[in-house]
Amino acid sequence: MFLLSCGPNSPTPDGLQGHGAPHLLLTHGASQPVTSPFFDAITAAIAERGIAVHRFEFAYMAQRREGGSRRPPPRIATLLPEFVDAVEAVSRISEASGGALFIGGKSMGGRISSLLAEDLFQQCKIRGWAGISYPFHPVKKPEKLRTAHLLDLRCPSLIVQGERDPFGTPEEVSTYGLSSQIALTWMPDGDHDLKPRKRSGVTWDTNLTAAGDAIADFIWSRLRQS
Repeated sequence: MFLLSCGPNSPTPDGLQGHGAPHLLLTHGASQPVTSPFFDAITAAIAERGIAVHRFEFAYMAQRREGGSRRPPPRIATLLPEFVDAVEAVSRISEASGGALFIGGKSMGGRISSLLAEDLFQQCKIRGWAGISYPFHPVKKPEKLRTAHLLDLRCPSLIVQGERDPFGTPEEVSTYGLSSQIALTWMPDGDHDLKPRKRSGVTWDTNLTAAGDAIADFIWSRLRQS
């Protein structure tokens, strides 16, 4: 593993790989930085499978890290251009190394990256999208769905979700009519952080590693199909 800091608001690659290795640009949710134990575990599992992972942190989260206010994140429309800039930066890295680019994120970061995925895929800038703990709806507001853009998605996609995630359970998600291009992988008894209850017989480490493995499998399978 290798973590390269390119500044508080820059993509940071883990697991630098050889020429031709795929790249994954991954960003965080509303409240956790990209240096959380959650991200450390998932990026380790992905990078160990030969994928260069670039962790991207939005400006508001970088300000929190530096002792700034813990106000809620800005509106999605404000964050989208930041992620676009990150995609452009990592695109240059992946092109220089001859590797394909994938994007994704956890929770809010998954939603933001998903809103850009179709256009980026149609422009041949990315090969796929991976969402972790996707916020299908606000907690306790299942009627306010955030799925309209996921119904006709043509970009190859993967969503890794905990079975107890309050933002979308297996029972709820099965009724949404999501695009056939979206594969779903459910983490046993996992909550929004994929963390299971002690009595489940599953450990958090196991779920985090499995989530990273699922994303790596998705990326390599897409490349084998090309």
